[in-house]
Amino acid sequence: MTMIAIMQPAYLPWMGYMAMVDRVDRFVFLDNVQFDRRSWQQRNRIKSADGETMLTIPVRKKGRRNQHINEVEIDTVQDFAIRHIRSIEHAYARAPFYNRFAPDLFDQLTTTAELLVDVTIPVIGWLLRQFAIDTDCVCASALDVPGQKDALLCGISQQLDADIYLSPPGAANYLDQSDVFQDAGISVRYHAYEHPIHTQTNGEFRPFMGAIDLLFNCGPDDGLEILRKGVQ
Repeated sequence: MTMIAIMQPAYLPWMGYMAMVDRVDRFVFLDNVQFDRRSWQQRNRIKSADGETMLTIPVRKKGRRNQHINEVEIDTVQDFAIRHIRSIEHAYARAPFYNRFAPDLFDQLTTTAELLVDVTIPVIGWLLRQFAIDTDCVCASALDVPGQKDALLCGISQQLDADIYLSPPGAANYLDQSDVFQDAGISVRYHAYEHPIHTQTNGEFRPFMGAIDLLFNCGPDDGLEILRKGVQ
């Protein structure tokens, strides 16, 4: 039985995203759908001494409506890497595993990439390697599957010979009203995730931070065990 999941690439994704990748045999970055500036595709949170800090990759907006995610260009006039590295250092310099992993992360962020996905997807790949999650990952744009919404998701699942499609819970509203997966003989399951509590620096625990929070505070081995505890 082959289980797949399909999600838009996110910047420094949270533990639930990482756990979803960990659960499946193949994971697809849905990079050929419309970019949403209100989503996590270009931003995420870290826990600092001041509470939560939002890190956002600036992108070019003027004259660029209705872009696909893989078409979005970084606004290179603003050097986001310097600002993000300073914020991460300020937040996690005292975390137990910061010195071990921060230099490699900063190498990932210090890039000449012009496209958003050329930062977000490699950073996700780096995080997966640190937690020893070896799920096979591919970009939807490389598969060239036609369709939209449920038809696109089902088409990708069929092309990858999936028996089970693991969906984020938020998609249940329209997937439960669709017959495309049933007609294709593919079971739909939902990724229910309850955020585990783990050790953090900077005071009271705050959930839903980027997964670097888990890595810097708990390390890769304990971190992976904690990450998996949230799967319901």
